Amino acid sequence: MKNLKRQWKFIVVLIAGAVGLISQFALHSKSLFSIGNLQFPVHAIIIDIIGILMAISLLLEIFHDWKPGRYGVDILAVIAVVSTILIGDVWAEWMILVMMTGGETLEDYATGQANKELRALLDKTPRIANKLVDGKITEVKVDDLQVGDTVLIKPGQQVPVDGQIVKGTSSFDQSSLTGESVPVTKNPGDDLMSGSVNGDVAVEMKLTKAAKDSEYQSIVALVKSSQAQPAKFVKMADRYAIPFTVISLIIGGVAWAVSGDATRFAEVMVVASPCPLLIAAPVALVSGMSSMSAHHIIVKSGPTLEKLARAKTFAFDKTGTLTENQLIVDQVVTDDKSFDQKELQSLAASVEQQSSHVIASSLVKATDKDLIHPVTNLKETTAQGVEGDIDGKHVKVGKLYFVAPDHEKLNVTSTAVYVSVDGKFAGYITLKDKMRPESPETIARLRRQGAEDIMMLTGDHKQVAEKVAKEAGITDVRSELLPSQKIQAIKDVPKDLRPVVMTGDGVNDAPSLTAADVGIAMGAKGATAASESADAVIMVNDISKVNDAVAISKHTMKVANIDVLTAIGVVIIIELIAFTGVIPAFWGAILQEVVDMITISLGLLAKTKPSDKQFGLEEK
Repeated sequence: MKNLKRQWKFIVVLIAGAVGLISQFALHSKSLFSIGNLQFPVHAIIIDIIGILMAISLLLEIFHDWKPGRYGVDILAVIAVVSTILIGDVWAEWMILVMMTGGETLEDYATGQANKELRALLDKTPRIANKLVDGKITEVKVDDLQVGDTVLIKPGQQVPVDGQIVKGTSSFDQSSLTGESVPVTKNPGDDLMSGSVNGDVAVEMKLTKAAKDSEYQSIVALVKSSQAQPAKFVKMADRYAIPFTVISLIIGGVAWAVSGDATRFAEVMVVASPCPLLIAAPVALVSGMSSMSAHHIIVKSGPTLEKLARAKTFAFDKTGTLTENQLIVDQVVTDDKSFDQKELQSLAASVEQQSSHVIASSLVKATDKDLIHPVTNLKETTAQGVEGDIDGKHVKVGKLYFVAPDHEKLNVTSTAVYVSVDGKFAGYITLKDKMRPESPETIARLRRQGAEDIMMLTGDHKQVAEKVAKEAGITDVRSELLPSQKIQAIKDVPKDLRPVVMTGDGVNDAPSLTAADVGIAMGAKGATAASESADAVIMVNDISKVNDAVAISKHTMKVANIDVLTAIGVVIIIELIAFTGVIPAFWGAILQEVVDMITISLGLLAKTKPSDKQFGLEEK
């Protein structure tokens, strides 16, 4: 609503100017009344009324900002408008109003498309459940379910509420909630989290929580809570507000005192209008956002670039962010000298070739097609394993207690499948989440770009997380975290290590992306909830785009700062010239337009390519 209000201000000012031009130059309207030497024709009355209303509106905004201790350059805009009204220079007043409201509108454009954080998450919330009553299925609204009700979770369906399995065994994909890269097998008596996705077998579940108290809904609540307490952000131009305002008022005051003419003060105030300052940063930010887009990064707000440029801490989710969420074979360990590693993998992959389980499909994909043989008497035992005959050998693949019930427990910390041949334990194959090839270099480049701390926040197990972190080059590892604990980890980052940038892709990352100073979502594979909760979205499947985002932000803010300081310098020089009385108010407003053009031209330089050092390709 605020953005819409600002746009209407700009439109009203433009309409008032059009009406004024027609009234003065087409209709040649005469003065309706006069006060002293001031004449008030129709166009002057219209523009003065608009000017007074805009000045009052701006004063209210200034007062609102002053209460929390923020001071902006907007006070100079009010003084400039009031000064031109008092000396009767209508068109100088109108030009100041155009640049003042136009700068606000441009700034709003640069920070547009925010506040969409909850839409996708809410859209994906389960709304319908299959309730079982006397053995019959009835579709009911999730909110109407009661604790103790029994529901049926069909294959491929999302669990609607938290509960406990009472019948059936299946694997559940919890990666978007916990970050675990491998589906988890759930048996009768095990708990299920809402938002997890069922695998191949239908199960019956008894509700242990109402919908509003379930895990998925608690994530939605966390996003709402984080969004309700956004980080405060101060406009760049406001940093220079007090010194620039003081210098301008001193120059104007001395000009008045020396000349004895209030018009001289007004002439200085017209050229002291902060329009170049207000427009410098937004133009640079819009240019930087355009450059981001060309690099397949969508940035939703201008302030995101400033915070990215100053970022000191970077946090990453593991599954689907640093890794590809795709299992690959890590080790093949044989226990029987009659089988080598190649033959063991061949036997296991052959038996697994018809299974739809993610581990089975990953193993088959990682095995040469020539090594996969026909299988007879194939049989799958849900949540335990698969067995079949290959060239006269009976091969079992799956969990240890399935393939070799009497074998002693093995200390294997990775995801693994065990193999037995003709009833004898033959070995096991471990799998790991495939690292994105660009992840290690991305981490190294972030350090060269100035990152002081880089951490991994994941819900996956400690051993798995530490392996991935070591390969990626990250030493600060936080594992087995729930969404609320990820948020707490971000909040606990000390002030001297902020801003914090969080990069993730799953539903479980949505709250932490919102809680971070900057949230970046890996959106290439349709991680909608994470994308909608983020400040920036990487639209291609390439995490090195985080480096590009940092480089473009640093370059943009460098251009913006140079632009603002140049604008201040030029404006102060013009103020000193106006001090002498050689620049009438109207021509002062024209000079303001020239300065604005210079400011816009400098701001557009943010679209140029950042340096290799800014990209982290060179040592700092």
